[in-house]
This record gives sequence, C-alpha cells and structure tokens, in this order.
Amino acid sequence: MRIPCPICGERDRREFYYKGAAVALDRPGPDAGEAAWDAYVYLRENPAGRTRELWYHEGGCGAWLVVTRDTVSHEIFGAELAGEADV
Repeated sequence: MRIPCPICGERDRREFYYKGAAVALDRPGPDAGEAAWDAYVYLRENPAGRTRELWYHEGGCGAWLVVTRDTVSHEIFGAELAGEADV
C-alpha cells in the first residue's frame, strides 16, 4: 500500500504509523461514571468501506496526515495534512 504524503510524495505504508480513525471524540465529564469512561477509552467503530484515518509519517517528514482509505480494498483516495483537514 502506498500513501501520498502531501510533503514527501507517494511513499510505502511502512514509513507511516497508523493512529486510528480521524474522528472527534466526545470526552465524558469527570462525573460521567465508569461505563461512560470505559466506552470512551475502549469502544470504537470499525466500519467496512471508506474511512478517514490518522497516520503519522514516522519514517519521513514527521507530518500527521488524514488519509481517506477503503478498509476492504485498501485503496487510497487521498491524504491531507491533519492541521488542514476538517475533522
């Protein structure tokens, strides 16, 4: 799999570190209870199909990227710098 880094160009997936879904999480309040905190820390969606993911270009420029990828076919549809992405 090749990821198009906006700074370095297309690179092999092994230069990157996957960090999870690029979604905003709603942090529970301090008094939300154990179940709410357990869900916040451990439960994530795992959709099949097109997703937006957070990747770190560890073996290159050190940029954080939001990569749009199909989790079934691994096709990459694009990547943008995380600071410029609408998350």
